Amino acid sequence: MSIDRPTPQPSTPLRDVIGLGNQPPKLSDSVLILIDFQNTYRSGVMALEGAEEALAAGARLLERARAAGTPVVHVLNDGGVDTPYDIRAHIGAISDEVAPADGEAVVVKQFPNSFHATELEQTLSDLGVAPGSGKDLVLAGFMTHMCVNYTAQGAFNLGYRPTVVAEATATRALTAPDGTVLPAAALHTAALTTITDLLGTVVPTIDALPA
Repeated sequence: MSIDRPTPQPSTPLRDVIGLGNQPPKLSDSVLILIDFQNTYRSGVMALEGAEEALAAGARLLERARAAGTPVVHVLNDGGVDTPYDIRAHIGAISDEVAPADGEAVVVKQFPNSFHATELEQTLSDLGVAPGSGKDLVLAGFMTHMCVNYTAQGAFNLGYRPTVVAEATATRALTAPDGTVLPAAALHTAALTTITDLLGTVVPTIDALPA
């Protein structure tokens, strides 16, 4: 005999409980932060599911930001020589599709949170962006559950308002604590859901950012 189970109902997001807004920002009123769009994630041991599609979306987002006059900050992870994150080698370089243009800031990090032990906060300050300045942060890059998530958390903790563009980020399948495989799509969705509960806003596509 089958047992009918009630359909799970979502809890009220913490952002709603404490009165934070969920309106995505205009790209022209924001700073675009591109996180770890490195060749690291396109092949080999760190290859991500959907990396090429996310990178293509990141390139479109970057093109749109430049056209709108939006400041752009590129972040990349330096894991050291002979690692997949060796920024001195092709494997760790920022992918050509989203390579920094002259005058665009580049911040090097060594932790998942792009604000930790880096010049990112000072770089934003130099751009006239501070918590409460009215400027939002739009985030995209790799990996959804790791550096994108922790950078959103770091931004929130410092008082910034982060928004993540879901189609311009990706991750990989991992083994869960119970030994089962958590598919990349499920981990991607879970990470974005964590962000929307408190840390910031998530838009599904670039087109969801107000013109």
